[in-house]
Amino acid sequence: MSQLMIVTMLIFFALSLPVAVAIGLSSITGIAYAGVNWLVMPQQIFAALDKFPLMAIPFFILAGNLMEAGGISQRLVDFAKSLVGRVQGGMAITCVLTCMIFAAVAGSSVATTFAVGSILIPALVRHGYPAPFAASLQATSAELGVIIPPSVPMILYAVSTETSTGEVFIAGILPGLLLGAALIAYAWFYARRTGLGRNDGQGSMPVWAALRRAWLALLMPTIILGGIYGGVFTPTEASVVAVVYALVLSLFVYRSIGLRALGPVFHRAVTGTAVIMFIIANAGVFSFLLNRAGVPDMLGRWLGGLFESKYLFLLGINLALFVIGMFIETSASIVVLAPLLLPVAVQFGVDPVHFGIIMIVNLALGMVTPPMGVNLFAACAIARVSLEQIVRPLLPLVGVVLACLAIITYVPQLSLLLRDLAYS
Repeated sequence: MSQLMIVTMLIFFALSLPVAVAIGLSSITGIAYAGVNWLVMPQQIFAALDKFPLMAIPFFILAGNLMEAGGISQRLVDFAKSLVGRVQGGMAITCVLTCMIFAAVAGSSVATTFAVGSILIPALVRHGYPAPFAASLQATSAELGVIIPPSVPMILYAVSTETSTGEVFIAGILPGLLLGAALIAYAWFYARRTGLGRNDGQGSMPVWAALRRAWLALLMPTIILGGIYGGVFTPTEASVVAVVYALVLSLFVYRSIGLRALGPVFHRAVTGTAVIMFIIANAGVFSFLLNRAGVPDMLGRWLGGLFESKYLFLLGINLALFVIGMFIETSASIVVLAPLLLPVAVQFGVDPVHFGIIMIVNLALGMVTPPMGVNLFAACAIARVSLEQIVRPLLPLVGVVLACLAIITYVPQLSLLLRDLAYS
């Protein structure tokens, strides 16, 4: 049954069916083949969705959309530019820095791409940067949206593997900062090597003026993350706080949008949430059937015989996830694969929280690699460049992320240090 389901799912992927539909149809095929009671389908769909931490997903998506529509992202861009704009390559560095700040609330790389990219990609082009480079830098920097907490994929991993959401969140901080610092270093090196960015400081505001305009926006991630790690509220409750804070800023403080503008914002949030929840629902049935067939045990025995050490296992998993991320959407990959791979990782002595960070960072690369690179397509649409044009400037950036991934994989203390300090 399990072999039939996996082969069927791959065939449906090859036929370009939506990910959720492909997973659902392969589950139906498995139920029909094995003669399982059809009541399993609605039961497991309900069980997959009936989890309190999943409530955070629609609220974090909505908070990101409100930040974009309410002009909060523009204020963050202005502040970041005031800090680094006068450095050669300052506009490129601003792109990465703004994504890091925005990621601390939005929780989504696609939302980060549109919210920050719609402002900074045209600005980079106006300052003389090639449009393909601007698009590739924005797409890669937006990965930080799922690595720096809070993060929708982190919530999905925690729920799928019954791991603490708070522990996964705090474990993502240092890896996210490492990736951000590496991308900033590359942006500076690129500007120095090409001679671009000498006039990036033009139009930047004085730091204190930019801070006065953006301090309430900058307070947002402080409230969210501080509240979570200070024990004031749970990650799910924090998502609601983020929405209320963004609404108050946009409607009453900045007055950048009116009540009529909220309709499209809520519509985008509902659409994005529905897509993710549909994947989770179908993946719940798929995972139940694979567990019923004993796939996790068989996979564990096979991988245990294939790899002799923890380090070889991590190398093999990274290579596999890198390829999988190129073809399968991140949320679906996490919900389907995490429950299968985690028990094997634990057998090799890998901490569940550390493995979650490895998995999320690796699959985040799939967002900037064809053919499923959603960040890539979003950035190309904003910059109005083709996929072929963006590949060459993208390759060094992917190399930077891969180097960081190697450090994250083989230096577990980077992910676990803050977790151990906070939960010891």
